[in-house]
Amino acid sequence: MKWAALVGGYGSNLEAMLEYGNPMALVISHKANVRALDVAKKFQVPSVTLRPQEFVTREAYDQALLELLRAEGIEALALAGYLRWLESRVVRQFLGRAINLHPALLPSFPGLHAIEQAFDHGVFWTGVTVHFVDDGHDTGPVIAQAAVPRYREDTVEDLRQRIQYHEHHLYPRIVEAIDQGLVVLEGSHVIWKESKSWINGQY
Repeated sequence: MKWAALVGGYGSNLEAMLEYGNPMALVISHKANVRALDVAKKFQVPSVTLRPQEFVTREAYDQALLELLRAEGIEALALAGYLRWLESRVVRQFLGRAINLHPALLPSFPGLHAIEQAFDHGVFWTGVTVHFVDDGHDTGPVIAQAAVPRYREDTVEDLRQRIQYHEHHLYPRIVEAIDQGLVVLEGSHVIWKESKSWINGQY
């Protein structure tokens, strides 16, 4: 499939996907001058910046995004630090072919600052979730998760680094599995056509 990565920040997960060999044809950022765009340039992946401030309404922004994706023949989306909710028209166009990475074990700690939320709640375990994108906020069907311990002596940064390790190893493998047709969305159910034991703890 022809993939686009939607980004908006440091780009460490984009970098992990490209280093792994995931076939990203386009990188789209909702912010200018972020490191993710430098990562795209480093790997010679075409990039586009669509800044919400340049559009009168949210609908106009999402229409421009959809038109760009169609014009480039994009078939699948990997959200990686893209801090905007996709509008229903975009979700419907890519249903079952748009995925997101969240730094917590959903449904716990959805939304922004998930790592800080987990840390402040004093949980012993948090983690990483890869899920299909739907119309909700971090509510789509779960594809895979990795549990990450939070130790008593941890700082927020310690926990963040441990979570990012699992992000960087899990996300590229899920992109690969979807690209190869090994995992599909049927209705609201995630169907693995091959055992995912190769993912669970087998980085």
